[in-house]
Amino acid sequence: MKNRSLVYSTDQGRLCPACEHPVTDCQCKDDTVIGDGKVRIALETKGRKGKGVTVVTGLPLTEDKLKTLGKKLKAQCGTGGAVKDGHIEIQGDHRQKLKDLLEKEGFSSKFTGG
Repeated sequence: MKNRSLVYSTDQGRLCPACEHPVTDCQCKDDTVIGDGKVRIALETKGRKGKGVTVVTGLPLTEDKLKTLGKKLKAQCGTGGAVKDGHIEIQGDHRQKLKDLLEKEGFSSKFTGG
């Protein structure tokens, strides 16, 4: 890390404060794996006003790859969802379909919860 406090450059645009490269070409992006490798699929309704949400946790992927997989799973299920705090939420009860899709991607998974 350099001892400059340059935040913006007219020829490069906004710069990353840590590595001082342009934000689009940042060299210090976090590429750590989020999940523990034990892929679990659960149906949650708690705190969602009775609406069921299928939650996939434990995927051993980086944050960018997790977002990409989440987008693909949402498209395959034909519904909405989100990627939050290292897990994928898919609206509705799609446990079996998600298990099949994850096995095609190479992840063995199991059902948890009631």
